Amino acid sequence: MTEDYKYLKEINFPADLRKLSESQLQDLSNELRAEMINAVSQTGGHLGAGLGVVELTVALHYVFDTPNDKLIWDVGHQTYPHKILTGRKSKIKTLRQGNGLSGFTKRSESEYDPFGAAHSSTSISSALGIAEANKLSNKSNNVIAVIGDGAISAGMAYEAMNNAGASKTKMIVVLNDNDMSIAKPVGAMRTYLAKLFSGKIYFSLRETFKLITSAFSKRFSANAGKAEDFLRSAVTGGTLFNSLGFYYVGPIDGHDLDTLVPILKNARDSKHQGPIMIHVKTQKGKGYSFAEKASDHYHGVSKFNVVTGEQVKSGVNLPAYTKVFANTLVKHAEKDSKIVGITAAMPGGTGMDIFAKQFPKRMFDVGIAEQHAVTFAAGLSTENYKPYVAIYSTFLQRAYDQVVHDVAIQSLPVRFAIDRAGLVGADGSTHAGSFDITYLSTLPNFIVMAPSDESEFIKMINTSVHINDKPSAIRYPRGTGVGLELPSIDETIEIGKGRVIQKGKQVCILSLGTRLEECKIAAEELKIKGINPTIIDARFAKPLDQELILKCAREHEVVITVEEGSIGGFGSHVKNLLAEKGIFDKGLKFRSMTLPDIFIEQDDPKKMYDVAGLNASQISKKIHDVLFVKESIKVVKN
Repeated sequence: MTEDYKYLKEINFPADLRKLSESQLQDLSNELRAEMINAVSQTGGHLGAGLGVVELTVALHYVFDTPNDKLIWDVGHQTYPHKILTGRKSKIKTLRQGNGLSGFTKRSESEYDPFGAAHSSTSISSALGIAEANKLSNKSNNVIAVIGDGAISAGMAYEAMNNAGASKTKMIVVLNDNDMSIAKPVGAMRTYLAKLFSGKIYFSLRETFKLITSAFSKRFSANAGKAEDFLRSAVTGGTLFNSLGFYYVGPIDGHDLDTLVPILKNARDSKHQGPIMIHVKTQKGKGYSFAEKASDHYHGVSKFNVVTGEQVKSGVNLPAYTKVFANTLVKHAEKDSKIVGITAAMPGGTGMDIFAKQFPKRMFDVGIAEQHAVTFAAGLSTENYKPYVAIYSTFLQRAYDQVVHDVAIQSLPVRFAIDRAGLVGADGSTHAGSFDITYLSTLPNFIVMAPSDESEFIKMINTSVHINDKPSAIRYPRGTGVGLELPSIDETIEIGKGRVIQKGKQVCILSLGTRLEECKIAAEELKIKGINPTIIDARFAKPLDQELILKCAREHEVVITVEEGSIGGFGSHVKNLLAEKGIFDKGLKFRSMTLPDIFIEQDDPKKMYDVAGLNASQISKKIHDVLFVKESIKVVKN
C-alpha cells in the first residue's frame, strides 16, 4: 500500500518524481518494485519484464520531460512501473480486469502512452514517425523508444533502424537487453549482444564510463572525439548499430542509477543529428527471488502468494486445447519422421515446448519472426516435410502476406495450428483471435477447420497429417475442453463434411467452433417455448459442406450461423452459397451471429461473449425474434 512508502506515496506523476534528488531514486525504485509485486499478486499479469525495468523506468521519467517528451514502450509487458508513475497508481490493482487498466500501453488510457502496443517490435518505427513529425513541426521534444533484445531481432525493427540511421533525425532508442525474451532468445542478434556484454573491459573501469557519459559533450575536441570513438569501439568491439547509423553507447548496467541517469541526460542534451542507441543490460524478474529463479522469470503469472511465490491454480481438471494439440502432435511425430514443429518465440504458449522435449532436432523456434516462420515452413514443405506452425491467431496476422504469397498460391501443405482463437479475456482486443476465419477463408486452396470440442480437435489434427496437397489450418481457443473421452490418433474426419448434433424443425443452427456448447444450451431454452432446432457442427469454414447446408436451408424456415470470429467469415460464406443457389428467393430467413464490428475490451471471457452477443441466452433470443417478430421494410417505388 502506497501510504506505507516514504517516496512513492507522494508521487502521482513524473513531475513529482523530478522533485527528488538523484540519491533518493534507488529508494523510490525499491518501493516501486514492491508495489508492482503486490499489485500483480492480486491481478495476475506480466511480472518479470516490469521488475527488470524499474530503475530504467524511474531514470527515463526523471531525465525526460514526459509527456511532452514521448516515451514509447515496445510490446507493453514491462509497463506496469510506468503506469504507477504516470497517474494510474490508484488503479494499478485493476490491471487486466473489466473496466480496468490495460496490461499494455493504450493511447486512450493516458497521455503518457503516446503509442499503443501489445505486439512486439513496433516502438522504433512509431518513434521515428513521431520524431519526423516533430521535425516537420519544428518541435524540439525528445522521442525515446524502448525495445527488448527479443523484439529487436524482428524484421520490422531492422527495417526501422535502417530507416532511422539514414534519416539523420534525432531519436533515442534504449535497448533493454535482459537476456531473455519470452522464451530463450534465438538468432545471431542474441549471440552478438552476448559478445558485446562479455567484453573484457566491460564494467572494469569507471573511467571508461566517465568517458562514455561525456560522449555528447561539446567540450570534446576533434582529437578527443577520435580517441573516444576508438575506446568506445574497443569496449564494444565495433557494433552493428554504428553501421546502421546509430550513435551507440553501452552496454551499461540497467539497475545502476548512478550510471543510467547521467548517460540519459547526455543523450537528452546532445546535439547529435541522428539516432542514438543506449544498450542497457537488465535482469528479468529483478528484486523478487521467485521470479529471478524461475525459468521464465515470471513472464506471465496468475494471482500468487507474495511470500511463497506460489501461483493460484484454476482448479479446473479439464484438458487444455494447447496441451491436447501438443500431445497429439507428439504421438504422430513418433510415427512420422517428416513432422516438424515451428513456433515464433512462443514454445510454452503454444505447447511446442512439449514437442521440443521429444524431438529437439525437429522443433524450430525462429524467434519473434512470424513472417519468416511461415515462409520457412513453406520451404520445408517443398522437401516433403510436414511443418506445423503453432501460432496465436493474433500473431498470424503479422504474416498474412506470406500465408497468401508463399503458401496458398503455391498450394503448399503447411499446417497452421492457430491457438487463442476467439476472445481471450484479460489480454483484451490486442490478443483476440477475431479475424483468422475471415482472412484465411478468402484464400483459394485453403482448408479451415474449427473443432467444437477436444475430441473433434484430435480428429482434425489426425486429418491434417494426411493433407499433403494444400495448406490447412485448425483454429482453437484458449482454455479447456468439455471433458470428453479422447479418441485415438487414427480417427479422422472427411474433408468438408459437417455433422448433425440433433435433428429438429423450423430452425437450423449452423455452429462453427466451440460456441457449439452454447448452441446446445440455447436449444434447451427454446424447447421450453416449443421450438426444437436442428443443430449442426459445421467443422469447416472452408470448404463448406454445401450438401448439408443446402439440405438444412430447404428443410427449415430459419438458418442461423454462429461463430466466434469477425464479420466476413463462416456466416458470410454460407450466406453467399445460399444466395447463389437462389435459396433466399424462396423465403428463407437467415441470420449470422459473429463477433460484432468493434474491438471488445478486456474482461472475463463470459462477459466478453455477452458483449459479443454469442452466449446461449442471446442465441435463443435471436432465434425467437426471427421466428416471431415481424420486421417490415418499406420498399419505395419510383
